[in-house]
Amino acid sequence: DPVPPLQVIRPEPCRVCGSRIRFGKTAIKCCQCQLLLHTKCREQCPSLCTPRPHHHAWPREGVLADFAPSTPPLVPTLVVQCVTEVETRGLTETGLYRVPGAEQLVREWKRKLLRAGGALPALSSVTDIHVVCGVLKDFLRGLKEPLAEGTASPLTLLPGAATDIPDDAASDTALRHVVSKLPPANRDTLAFLMLHLLRVSHSPDCKMDVLNLSRVFGPTLVGHSSANPTPLAIMEDTPRQCKVVARLLSLPPTFWRGFVETEQENLVPM
Repeated sequence: DPVPPLQVIRPEPCRVCGSRIRFGKTAIKCCQCQLLLHTKCREQCPSLCTPRPHHHAWPREGVLADFAPSTPPLVPTLVVQCVTEVETRGLTETGLYRVPGAEQLVREWKRKLLRAGGALPALSSVTDIHVVCGVLKDFLRGLKEPLAEGTASPLTLLPGAATDIPDDAASDTALRHVVSKLPPANRDTLAFLMLHLLRVSHSPDCKMDVLNLSRVFGPTLVGHSSANPTPLAIMEDTPRQCKVVARLLSLPPTFWRGFVETEQENLVPM
């Protein structure tokens, strides 16, 4: 049910082709499911849409809690399914998370999973495991707030605990405290992801040690030192972001398991 073409104020991706609809361009939005698309993509859009109940639908972007289940551990199904698929058949792949998957396939699968809400299609049909890795990274990058921070944690709190305290033991204590104070969905998902990345780092075939994983996930998981960073600030933030992830990965697995193993059966993807 399209409305008359509207003018885009904030750039958003077209839900059909995945390309960004730029500021000032015209677009079409469905009255029922709110799907947004280029006017030129109208012909490729399915003619029928089925509005889903609000609690089943996932937004195109949002804070992590928008995607999390209602019972602990609060880890989005998308994250669980991607991690499970990677651990099932990816731990013998060299350069896991460093080697990019085909960009178009990553976009298509991310869009497919977000549209599906909580009932996700199987990722076993994705031939290239690097595409699955790309979907997970792209999902985390697309959050409105960085996973390792969230509204309950000021921008500099977690990085400060990781980088500004010279004593390792004191830094670990501060890190544990800050992690425990993260929003519950951020905390549980961060714990689940850290346990996964530790398993990746321990796989000799992957050749992805903690340093390599920190370089990949630093900018993805950790925010910037200011709300609207300049290009120079982004460049200067990168080493700090990587150090934060390296320090998080230095915490023992038992610490992380405490957040996600209380209801481990809830993490099995359907």
